[in-house]
Amino acid sequence: MTPAAKWHVWIDRGGTFTDIVAMGPDGQVRALKLLSENAEQYADAAIEGIRRLMGTAQGAALPQELLAAVHMGTTVATNALLERKGARTVLVTTRGLGDQLRIGYQHRPKLFVRRIDLTPPLYDRVIEVDERITADGTVLTPLDATGIERQLRQARADGCESCAIVFMHAYRNADHERAMAALAREAGFTQISASHDVSPLMKFVSRGHTTVADAYLSPVLRKYVDKVAAPLGTAAHDGRLRFMRSSGALADAAHFTGKDALLSGPAGGVIGMAETAKAAGFDKVVGFDMGGTSTDVSRFDGTYERIFENELNGIRLRAPMLAVHTVAAGGGSILFYENARMRVGPESAGADPGPACYRKGGPLTVTDANVMTGRIHPDFFPAVFGPNADAPLDAAVMRKKFAALARELGKSPEDAADGFLKIAVANMAEAIKRISIAQGADVAEYALQCFGGAGAQLACHVADALGMRTIIIHPLAGVLSAFGMGFAQTQARREQAVEQRLDDTLMPSLQSAVADLARQAVDEVVAQGVEPTRVSTVATVHLRYLGTDTALAVPFGTHAEIEAAFAETHRTRFGFWDQGRQLVVESLAVDAIGQAEAPHLPQIEAKRAGA
Repeated sequence: MTPAAKWHVWIDRGGTFTDIVAMGPDGQVRALKLLSENAEQYADAAIEGIRRLMGTAQGAALPQELLAAVHMGTTVATNALLERKGARTVLVTTRGLGDQLRIGYQHRPKLFVRRIDLTPPLYDRVIEVDERITADGTVLTPLDATGIERQLRQARADGCESCAIVFMHAYRNADHERAMAALAREAGFTQISASHDVSPLMKFVSRGHTTVADAYLSPVLRKYVDKVAAPLGTAAHDGRLRFMRSSGALADAAHFTGKDALLSGPAGGVIGMAETAKAAGFDKVVGFDMGGTSTDVSRFDGTYERIFENELNGIRLRAPMLAVHTVAAGGGSILFYENARMRVGPESAGADPGPACYRKGGPLTVTDANVMTGRIHPDFFPAVFGPNADAPLDAAVMRKKFAALARELGKSPEDAADGFLKIAVANMAEAIKRISIAQGADVAEYALQCFGGAGAQLACHVADALGMRTIIIHPLAGVLSAFGMGFAQTQARREQAVEQRLDDTLMPSLQSAVADLARQAVDEVVAQGVEPTRVSTVATVHLRYLGTDTALAVPFGTHAEIEAAFAETHRTRFGFWDQGRQLVVESLAVDAIGQAEAPHLPQIEAKRAGA
């Protein structure tokens, strides 16, 4: 049976709903939306979705031979970070730097707040080691492992299951980290994250936070991956099961780690938004993905915009991610009236108990406000509620709660609901301004591509607030993040720190380093089942002006091409460029891309309403 005659399944496991899109052997696309948590009905929403779409009986084994591919994005790592439910982790670092990650960069997010509450670290304890490597990779203090193995064994016995190793300047010389990783394995640690593998670049704090996050999240992610893989049998181990990374790249289960999974679901939405917009003839589009817990906004103007350092919940992470800005205003965002002030979120009702109308005794949310104002009609909403998962939305309970709230506000229930929606719209419009106007892009030139389970409900209001004239609603808008998984490619990335001035004498060593990184990245993609002839590479160089610390990524090429590309990128981002100023190469990166054939989707004939 050819791959085209099998099932292609694409899944986005969100915080509230899990979306499943499948293209069957007949070429038809089917979609399904399930509550992510519904213990009374199923153990896992992703597997249950595959089972239902393929018509497999409850309790029967999935027909693995009929699965061509299963691509999946998940918020498991994101939720573990936000809720602090990762694995207990021990940090092993250079003597004297045990509190460096807690101190961080000492920035003040709120200038006039005198009491700065630092974000609690992800690690449980710290082990400091006598060792030191200089900035050029020379060993200044040899590694002294005396007593370290005993401390590691004690940490393991006390319940720590992950070990993060972060030594000073390990990106230049990783010998000490490798030796410490061997000791950690002997002590019984099954998850060991060393900074020279996780983030082999300079800046101790960013490298350290990324390494600790990888150690903290990977065991949780691995448990979920194994939970999904078990019912899929051989399909989970022969390359058919792949997961979406934050960068928009696919990876098989063995190469899917914690640091790469934090924007796994939203990344699928960005790819789906861009691919469907291009198919419809739009080359500039803003993605407006309104889900149950939050709203993600993104921008596409012919190329995917990526960021390489981000801060999530107080943890500074350095990993390639598609540029997605998130605000806590989704369908499940809770409505508050306190201290004579109306507020939307950031708290969310989630999937359990969910909004008030979900029949689980939940609070009033944005979804309830949409029902109250008529944007959602219970008769046309999926009937998946109640003890038997077959009841419609409960509008009566929602109206009763809005009536009580309206009396406090001195308004009608409809006016109260509309007021909360205006607050949510303002929050979403401000998020779009940050990724467009704040970066020199005229948002009026873009189309608004709205998707997610709640996107279309407020799209017109958001477009009006921004002066946007075009709105795109794809037929699969409600599950577009899952749909985008079908267009993603298997990729691998390799990076190397450089930190040298850009000149003609440096170019030969840069070209040699790019070639080495390309070989490593291609080998990883080929190891995941992609034919070598279908793998291409893209090299980028991260540059900054001497004396500054803001690096920009530009395509690698000749000396003149690199300087010209940096000047244009700097002018676009900051409005100027400093001709003749010395440039510094901060790092190199090579992406290997496995060019898989995109799914052949059925064409939909365009018609005007009423035609």
